[in-house]
Amino acid sequence: MKIIVDAMGGDNAPQAPVMGAIQANREDGVDIVLVGRSEEILKVLADNGISDLPSGVEVAYASEVVEMCDDPATAFRKKKDSSLTVGLTLLKNGEGDAFISAGSTGALLSGATLVTKRIKGIRRAALAPVVPTGNGGAVLIDCGANAECPPEYLLQFAYMGSYYAEKVLGRPNPKVGLLNIGAEPSKGTALQTTVYPMLEAAKDAGRINFVGNVEAREAVEGAVDVIVSDGYSGNIFLKTMEGTGLFLARQMKKMFTEGLTTKLAALLVSDGIKALKKTMDSSEVGGTALLGISKPVIKAHGSSDAKAIRNAIGKAKEYIASNIIQDITDNIDLMRLDAPAASEKE
Repeated sequence: MKIIVDAMGGDNAPQAPVMGAIQANREDGVDIVLVGRSEEILKVLADNGISDLPSGVEVAYASEVVEMCDDPATAFRKKKDSSLTVGLTLLKNGEGDAFISAGSTGALLSGATLVTKRIKGIRRAALAPVVPTGNGGAVLIDCGANAECPPEYLLQFAYMGSYYAEKVLGRPNPKVGLLNIGAEPSKGTALQTTVYPMLEAAKDAGRINFVGNVEAREAVEGAVDVIVSDGYSGNIFLKTMEGTGLFLARQMKKMFTEGLTTKLAALLVSDGIKALKKTMDSSEVGGTALLGISKPVIKAHGSSDAKAIRNAIGKAKEYIASNIIQDITDNIDLMRLDAPAASEKE
């Protein structure tokens, strides 16, 4: 298995992408292609005591870098020799099994869509992170790639999220919920009320396990395995969860350091605190799959450190092994507004 890594993408590039990839190569036996400015990549290696490229690691030269300030829609086109464009082209040409970048989300989405291409029939690719919930995590789709969505987008998101929950999270017959402000079918905007019966029809046909609307509170408590949303609402949901996690972490630290008694209490529950912190740590997750793209593309957090990049590579391996892309391709006819009835399918 060979993973292509954007060595110039992210706040901590090239240090984090390079060393995270080296760790994955050394400890997990993954072949790596580091894409970027060769001299900067080699300097990172030298600074970390590595004089020669390790076995299974190669460098693909790219002279340009897509910066966060660049226009996401046109950056990969204007910078044809950027690490992002070169990496996606390598993936398209079969010179690697997956591509990982911690760079601009918008540029990655645009580049993956136009270079690597969407699965035929998929209207839009979606970001699908696994967010921490009471049932061990749920797929949130979409979380920001598509701010405005017609109903068909959400219908396809539900299918793709369901496949991901089943194949990657190991959830048989995963529960799919539509993020909304109430449980009743009449709740929400025109988007939610229009897509609700579509998801009900998919359920009645035995294609997905749609359980109805789900409010944010119930979603966090673990009511569903897949949270379907437009990118605007999904991003607010995700950022609220991240902010709440940071707030609680600060409050717990303050509470456990107020005096001798609380410090002793902290020692007694330290294992639990570490486990909770790990659950909320984005570096443990590593990356988010771009579902709907014809080949595996993983978006790592912009502030990823080496640990996060290594975990993103692990996420890429899971995604490749899951065969989700083939599942989506095989079932694309069911994911349209004019999907055939159950009797026609049989």
